[in-house]
Amino acid sequence: MKFSETKLKGLYMIEPEPFRDDRGLFFRSFCKKEFFEVGLEKEFVQINQSINLKKYTFRGLHYQVKPFQDSKLIRCINGKVLDIIVDVRKKSETFLNTFTIELSSKNKRMLYVPEGFAHGFLTLEDNSQLIYHHTSYYQPGFEGEINYNDPKIQLDLPHSIDVISKKDVEISLLNDKFKGI
Repeated sequence: MKFSETKLKGLYMIEPEPFRDDRGLFFRSFCKKEFFEVGLEKEFVQINQSINLKKYTFRGLHYQVKPFQDSKLIRCINGKVLDIIVDVRKKSETFLNTFTIELSSKNKRMLYVPEGFAHGFLTLEDNSQLIYHHTSYYQPGFEGEINYNDPKIQLDLPHSIDVISKKDVEISLLNDKFKGI
């Protein structure tokens, strides 16, 4: 696997190195040893899957707060999404900066998202599906949220959102009191 740190410190794009032959293709989507070699040592304890039926569905931007912050390994296993990350670490030089990347079943890219980042995505194809590996169990009541339309993050989406949850639409905009986590 090839690990490339992004402009947001600790956030890695991971590209598998597929083996191809007459049967098709084989690649590792996780190797504890290779993750440890680049300092990613958290253990995954939960795996979730997101199935999104319609193109231009938006989910996010969500994160867990202490003591249940978690790191995630995210991979698109069907379709294509614009994956969106926001740095919410209060002491970070890139606080409230965003990173976007296209993840698809075709390009097989993955993202390692460390604690302190909000995550969301916009589907770019019908029936887009993501797998998330988490380093902490989900705990209701310990979630943080950022409105995708918040002027403090200046998110530039390639298309308007057609499907979004009521909860995600109603997220309050950040105010000057928001200092991150």
